[in-house]
Amino acid sequence: MRRVCACCLTSLGKTHPKHRSHLVSKETADNQKSESTSNSSEVMANSSGSQGKNIIQNHNFSGGMHSWHPNCCESWVVSAESGNCYAVVTNRKECWQGLEQDITSRVSPGSTYSVSACVGVSGSLQGSADVLATLRLEHQDCATTYKRIGITSISKERWDKVEGSFSLSSMPNRVVFYLEGPSPGIDLLIKSVVITHHSANGKERVDRECIAAGDENIILNPIFNDGLNNWAGRGCKIVLHDSMADGKIVPQSGKYFASATERTQTWNGIQQEVTGRLQRKLAYEVTALVRIFGNNVSSTDVRITLWTQMPDLREQYIGIANVQATDKDWTQMQGKFLLNSSPSKVIIYVEGPPAGTDILVNSLTVKHAAKAAPSPPPVVENPAFGVNIIENSDLDNGTNGWFPLGNCTLSVQTGSPHILPPLARDSLGPHEPLSGRYILVTNRTQTWMGPAQMITDKLKLFLTYQVSAWVRIGSSASGPQNINIALGVDNQWVNGGQVEANDDRWHELSGSFRIEKQPSKVMVYIQGPASGVDLMVAGVQIFPVDRHARFNHLKHLTDKLRKRDVVLKFSGVDSSSLVGATVIVKQTQNSFPFGSCISRTNIDNEDFVDFFVKNFNWAVFGNELKWYWTEPQQGNFNYRDADEMLDLCKSHGIQTRGHCIFWEVESMVQSWVRSLNNNDLMSAVQNRLNGLLSRYKGKFNHYDVNNEMLHGSFFQGRLGKDIRANMFKTAHQLDPSATLFVNDYHVEDGCDPKSCPESYIEQILGLQEQGAPVGGTGIQGHIDSPVGPIISSALDKLGILGLPIWFTELDVSSVNEYVRADDLEVMLREAFAHAAVDGIMLWGFWELFMSRDNAHLVNAEGDVNEAGKRYIALRKEWSSHAHGHGDEQGEFTFRGFHGTYDVLIVTSSKRTTKSFIVDKGESPLVVPISL
Repeated sequence: MRRVCACCLTSLGKTHPKHRSHLVSKETADNQKSESTSNSSEVMANSSGSQGKNIIQNHNFSGGMHSWHPNCCESWVVSAESGNCYAVVTNRKECWQGLEQDITSRVSPGSTYSVSACVGVSGSLQGSADVLATLRLEHQDCATTYKRIGITSISKERWDKVEGSFSLSSMPNRVVFYLEGPSPGIDLLIKSVVITHHSANGKERVDRECIAAGDENIILNPIFNDGLNNWAGRGCKIVLHDSMADGKIVPQSGKYFASATERTQTWNGIQQEVTGRLQRKLAYEVTALVRIFGNNVSSTDVRITLWTQMPDLREQYIGIANVQATDKDWTQMQGKFLLNSSPSKVIIYVEGPPAGTDILVNSLTVKHAAKAAPSPPPVVENPAFGVNIIENSDLDNGTNGWFPLGNCTLSVQTGSPHILPPLARDSLGPHEPLSGRYILVTNRTQTWMGPAQMITDKLKLFLTYQVSAWVRIGSSASGPQNINIALGVDNQWVNGGQVEANDDRWHELSGSFRIEKQPSKVMVYIQGPASGVDLMVAGVQIFPVDRHARFNHLKHLTDKLRKRDVVLKFSGVDSSSLVGATVIVKQTQNSFPFGSCISRTNIDNEDFVDFFVKNFNWAVFGNELKWYWTEPQQGNFNYRDADEMLDLCKSHGIQTRGHCIFWEVESMVQSWVRSLNNNDLMSAVQNRLNGLLSRYKGKFNHYDVNNEMLHGSFFQGRLGKDIRANMFKTAHQLDPSATLFVNDYHVEDGCDPKSCPESYIEQILGLQEQGAPVGGTGIQGHIDSPVGPIISSALDKLGILGLPIWFTELDVSSVNEYVRADDLEVMLREAFAHAAVDGIMLWGFWELFMSRDNAHLVNAEGDVNEAGKRYIALRKEWSSHAHGHGDEQGEFTFRGFHGTYDVLIVTSSKRTTKSFIVDKGESPLVVPISL
């Protein structure tokens, strides 16, 4: 069946996400000076680049419909009064029907192509319609695939552009470009289509023939056709050019570009004030072409930042985009932002390179961001859940199917375990014994050398694969060795799981991965120990996991753990009048904590606040309680943001976690703290504890005392091994009511030996032995392709400590909303069904205000996506309602989730209401109700 508006939406491999703010750090912001302007300009000699060749035939329909074909609809060409032509695509019965052209002979793999099409719509349209540029890739031996290039949202009676780029990793039998998208019955209008190839020197110009009236670009003079009008230097000088460096640097688009020169600070750059041109609660997309010049810097970070000032003079710096720019070519930057409030002043600027390096800007546009097309639910035929895709896993045929990566040597030996590793058994159930044979890898001269196997044709997109193996290291190792199952996916490294081996035992290696973009080559290999250390590998399993099959088991555990039998026992009237009385029970609040990260700027957006208070009962502040935020310079305190957020939470009965008192990762410690000598640092630490804990005593239920101690050691390295325990002790003395947590990432997913459950347990026990009052275990939960048994196993291990476990920063990421929803459901069900878990905090839910892309539940302008709908559905599933009639004994029974309830009893003579709480307990809860 034809897939509707199909896309190739992708995300590859594991990441190591850290909760960075969408905002520029306070330290950076406070170092930035007030903007300055420069009236100097200099126009250099003219030198233009060559026009890129358009591979589309009859691109402006001057030849009628030649080379174009309607897709199951009708089309013709109209000549406008101006003499220009455009195509009309009509009689459209499906949104995917449009106009197409075969470009197979004009494209090649490995090249990048830019697309720009001038399009419009016509018909009985309410609001706007989406137009998509798409590739149809037809393969001889496998299913046709679709690759989305770009999308734009268009209203009637105006032309707009749909733009994007594409490249092909391999060459299909047929490549068809087409335009599609509006709803059935809406005509699609096409004025021109340009597809140009990016050459090595990148000097083709972008097609500009479709700049419609009412282009709606927020930026004035975006390509410097009007010189430097509307532009200014931010602490530096700006100059207009048509070429530089003896003609070696020319514009990629238009005739001119600007340079920000004589820069003495990283925040110096080119800026434009856009006050009054932006609307709050609308998402804007920013696109720019930039490069750098001078100061012997060939590559550096370039950023686009938005500075806002409120009527009360509160300032905010919003990071929009960043890119590694070079002095060799123009680089495109893209990003999005949204204003939750109405600032009195707004400036957008380009910054970033070190002092002395010029920033060159060829163009900068800010437009209302088009809404992305909704993700199609992935359809996987014959997923073969639980079937190992590794060939000759048991080594029955020697090393057939395996090959050495590098110049190491593979041989088959005997003596490995005969049972599957535990986590594989949890997913696969009963399984035949393993053969006991293993691959011995010798002559390893690099860490990446090991056994490898090609699995390209065995993988299916969007499936979550569990990885499992037994591994062991040779006796020549000196110290712990990291062993990793990795995948090379079109030369990109994907982490399939890691384990640390520090003795000659067999260790279980487990992990997971998912691929969402069709690869041309996938290799799996086992690597990691130091050169010269022999590696042993047995029973490698890679199989797709049926995650939904586990849900019934989790529902049973949830019912047992999170619900209780309740008996409503009526009195005050005789039993005969109770028979037939109507009883309506409604749960008003679930006592289990479901929370989210919020930021100060979020609470200015009424739509954000509305979703937040309806769907969460706990909050954590993303940045506003961190030391670098509350004291960006020594003695300069900012508690205002946290105070206002606390007020909001208190007014809605939402409880709060304090994140975080300290952050052990050195790069997250503000520069003035890092510069202190050890004595002054100790004093600063004590002042931080006294100031924060005294100010907010009794207001935060939890504190993350020293964040990410498995991944950083700044304070311990400077102040000694006792400092961590002393932080806990002092915090407890200052606020005994707060539960004090450790908090770290990659504890639950098997992909980081630094933070495996065993290492976390060892750290917590060490703190307790030093007298630290550790009251809770925080698992951040920034995870990719989660697998239930792996998560559950980590929780089981941590549960032996007897401390409450919280998922403190949970997020999952996938471009496809349905896949994201599935990932989120796996995490929420596993956590909610586990007895050791006492709370779940999401690390945000609103697009553009999360640390990871494609992790949001609500799109930037308030539309709840599939992941958000899944979350709401689960919260509804985990709330209880009951109705019926009282029995002859004057009772009404039901089983309900822990939390607060209202009950209404209607008899023939009166109506009675009562509230009650269902708390934890094994025996039925009896609630007496007097009528």
